[in-house]
Amino acid sequence: MVSQHFGILLVALPLLAAPVAALLPNGRSSWTLVMAVMTLCLPISLSILGDVIDGELIHYELGGWAPPWGIAYTIDGLNALMAVIICMIGTLVTIYGRYSVAADIPENKQALFYAAYLLCFLGLLGMCLTGDIFNVFVFLEISSLSTYALISMGHNHRALIASFQYLILGTIGAIFFLIGIGLAYAATGSLNMADLAIRLSGSEHTKTIHTAFGFIFVGMALKAAMFPLHQWLPRAYTYAPIIVSTFLAGTATKVAVYVIARSVFTVFTPEYSLKTLLNELLIVFGAIAVIHGATQAIRQTAVKPLLAWSSLSQVGYFMMGIGLLSATGLMATMIHMFNHALIKSALFMAAGIFLYQTGSLRIAALSGVGRHMPLTFTAVVIAGLSLIGVPGTVGFISKWYLVLAAVEQQAWWIVGVVVLGSIMAIIYVWKLVETLYFQPTTMPAAPYGTDHIERNPALIVPIWILATACIYLGLDTGMSVGAAKAAVNSLGLATP
Repeated sequence: MVSQHFGILLVALPLLAAPVAALLPNGRSSWTLVMAVMTLCLPISLSILGDVIDGELIHYELGGWAPPWGIAYTIDGLNALMAVIICMIGTLVTIYGRYSVAADIPENKQALFYAAYLLCFLGLLGMCLTGDIFNVFVFLEISSLSTYALISMGHNHRALIASFQYLILGTIGAIFFLIGIGLAYAATGSLNMADLAIRLSGSEHTKTIHTAFGFIFVGMALKAAMFPLHQWLPRAYTYAPIIVSTFLAGTATKVAVYVIARSVFTVFTPEYSLKTLLNELLIVFGAIAVIHGATQAIRQTAVKPLLAWSSLSQVGYFMMGIGLLSATGLMATMIHMFNHALIKSALFMAAGIFLYQTGSLRIAALSGVGRHMPLTFTAVVIAGLSLIGVPGTVGFISKWYLVLAAVEQQAWWIVGVVVLGSIMAIIYVWKLVETLYFQPTTMPAAPYGTDHIERNPALIVPIWILATACIYLGLDTGMSVGAAKAAVNSLGLATP
């Protein structure tokens, strides 16, 4: 079966292309190579999802070595959906980057930027597709190191500070994760996740396993920016170049949440999580993250910090969905990861368009700009309504399933948190919409040589693909809900 080899192609293509991109001339040639890689990876990921959505598993054994001795890629509905999210956002961000990189990245660094971008893309895909927990760490380091470089390329000198802060915290997280892997290996003698699950079932009460579980969870929770380990996220998203903020907001935290979900539902099992009270920690800290992130978003005076703190709030929903330890709760998390990737990527892209038109992302400086930029403003409204969770948008589907999961367990206070988080989202989304459309101003000149930035299809087409998806997939839920059900069923959980 040809599709059996597609999983390794998703990793091999960006791996081979990254050094080539670094050697190509700056500008169009390196962008063309990245675009070619994305154009190949997206249909491959969709093909894989189509193959596994009915419950089939795809196995690929590197070098012909069978697990647990060799490294194996095992693809089911869960990681196939994650691969689609990464490839979809990667492709749209690359199209957007045709203009954005030229505007934000010095010309002599553009080839290196694209090389780092491909390595980050490779690392995120590898973390999802591998069935070996040590390889998760290897790909984690690849994505992290490239991310540090990408963030540091921002115009503002504070991008270097943000990158350094993320480097310190990210290194701590990686060390914790590696220690956890080492302890799990010491207790079981295996690194293959499926084999680990079998061996752990007979030794789950040992102190070594308890410690391993704690280190693995804390290390990846830091990468996922789970409250209270979120300090790196607001600075990183705020000061990174627009294209980097967009890509990270759509993919990075989702992949870390995936690794946590894989650990909880596959390697250590939900029953073990119940015994360690992990579920209660996830739910409580998730609820705090929803409220704290929304509160901070309301207080912001610039667009990127507002969106960054909003992302922290959305991570809280992921945490609560996993913490419920149910099929419906995990479905809610998977659906929201897919939907939030659409929403937040669209909003960060819109922020970039406003920046290129006005030269500023201070909310006060954008007064009335929406009336002069109707395409971008309308996309902001659609994505904003989706973020709130208005019926008919993708955000409503996510929160509906989270509410269902909470009602199943009679956790009515979680329903209250979801409602309160949505109300608070109305406040900060309206704050942006009101300034953009209802405040008087004259149209400012564009700092990058054009008075009509919306005429650039490289900027407008990706954002409108995302905005359209926010409506279409909110009305026709077959794709997202079907993929999430396949993901949950692949873990042996019965979906409603």
